[in-house]
Amino acid sequence: MKKLDLFDVPQISSVQEMILNSASTYEKRSALNDLNDTPLKNLTYGQLLDKILRFGAALQDIGINERTHIAIVGENRVQWALSFLTCMSFNFVAVPIDRNLKPNEILNILHESDAEAIIFSNSFAGLMAEDHQILKKMKHFICMDEIPPLNGFMSMNSLLINSRPIPVDKLPRINPEDIAEIIFTSGSLGRAKGVMLTQKNLASNLVDMVSMLFMYPEDRFLSVLPMHHTYECTCGLLCPLYCGSSIHYARSLKTVAEDIGNVKATMLLGVPLLFDKMFKKIRKNISADKKKAFLVPKLVKATNVLSGLGLKDIKKKIFAEMHEKFGGHVRIFIAGGAAPDPEVAKGLREFGFNFLQGYGLTETSPILALNRLDNFKDNAAGIPLPSVTIKINNPDETGSGEIYAKGPNIMKGYYKNQKMTDETFDGGWFKTGDMGFIDADGFLHINGRKKNVIISKSGKNVFPEEIEDQLNRSEFILESLVYGEKDEKHDEIIAAQIVVDTEAFITYTESKGVHISESLVNDIIKTEIEKVNGQLAAFKQIKKWFIRQDEFEKTTTQKIKRYMVNKERIEADS
Repeated sequence: MKKLDLFDVPQISSVQEMILNSASTYEKRSALNDLNDTPLKNLTYGQLLDKILRFGAALQDIGINERTHIAIVGENRVQWALSFLTCMSFNFVAVPIDRNLKPNEILNILHESDAEAIIFSNSFAGLMAEDHQILKKMKHFICMDEIPPLNGFMSMNSLLINSRPIPVDKLPRINPEDIAEIIFTSGSLGRAKGVMLTQKNLASNLVDMVSMLFMYPEDRFLSVLPMHHTYECTCGLLCPLYCGSSIHYARSLKTVAEDIGNVKATMLLGVPLLFDKMFKKIRKNISADKKKAFLVPKLVKATNVLSGLGLKDIKKKIFAEMHEKFGGHVRIFIAGGAAPDPEVAKGLREFGFNFLQGYGLTETSPILALNRLDNFKDNAAGIPLPSVTIKINNPDETGSGEIYAKGPNIMKGYYKNQKMTDETFDGGWFKTGDMGFIDADGFLHINGRKKNVIISKSGKNVFPEEIEDQLNRSEFILESLVYGEKDEKHDEIIAAQIVVDTEAFITYTESKGVHISESLVNDIIKTEIEKVNGQLAAFKQIKKWFIRQDEFEKTTTQKIKRYMVNKERIEADS
């Protein structure tokens, strides 16, 4: 097993300590930047600390005491970050809320979280105005945008302007072991599950991940993932601020490619779907140009050899045109939230992009394992963080079993749900619910979610995620979902639902001079499934499939909501 040195990084015990250290070290450097037009667009590290001290003092002045739960909901922006960091600095408990939840789900989280204050963007002003009276515990409504005074709502900007910063030495003392934030992973009535994380959880995760994958003050992060999610909040907000880097909030998902170029981003954190689409587009552009279709594969092979001989930057020079489309400064693409397709990772790397993945859960702050620039495997989740211990519980003959973890980044438990907390731990080990194995080099590999495993007729485990990766490599398949279904003999067979890529079919029919028809689509998808089956063991092969008209409903991190598809199937059968 390869032993690698760790980077020397500042040791911190709380997020508050990190904020104060960075403000002192990087005072004049750019910290937060909005690409959209918002009331607070740009802050240096020194200005950020000043705004935190002003906003925290204003919250104290209106009667918000230490340990009060403060909900935050809105689009990615400087004010969202300021709200969260103020909670960490003034010993409040942050309750980040998914802005894409339905109104009933948001109201349920506000109720379940015991929040007494909410900071929201103008998008939610209507909801707050309409339903503020039913939120009996809610005492303070603060809008990030300028709104007419109504229902006693306050303006965040006015609070900042009319407040004086308290001295740093007057900041509340933080107990790193106390709850710092509660993240609800589901918002529907009766199903709300609040993950309780401490400042120690978050601080330890920052120290660990940066000691393995170093960030520089010169790094520029483009923020595209929703900030309420632990992956973006820890890795895309706290991590850059810990390292003195700058964060730039993208205008929207549709403008990511343009925004990367505008800010000359060096770092992009994304979910696998973002990188899948990116790679498919690159591949499509190459195949559409006969000259490139002929030359590029040969250049990839040649640069593979030259890279192996020590010419590390040769790929960036040869594929400079491609890199310029992403601003020309990208240092690392990092995938999280779900396991990326190893073929996409390999493909982007062959064009000279550093592509790494990590693994974790909301309950683990979130990182448990991480690949490094000098030690990685595209088909692995990574190596456990220095403070994290991982074991495989009850491994089978292949070494696979449920992944258990221990470490200072593991949550305290679920808010007001001791039963669920007890069920999630086993003798002090956190049960991730993921199945996987550790190889001889110490890399953790993820097979899939335990609850998604299909037991084949032969009694072998089939992980749908593995088959979906292969299906989704087809240019004609936009997305897929694989599941087990009983046949007429009541044996479990592998079934799949397919969403076709309309753009690919239009391109195909125009190039062939034929019309799109149902039979043409079925024939092509059938051929694609047969190709995938040809690469799978017999017990994993797809026996039944159909094409669905609508895309799957997804989570914030673009993972398909499998339970919704199961519900659709049950309703269709009944």
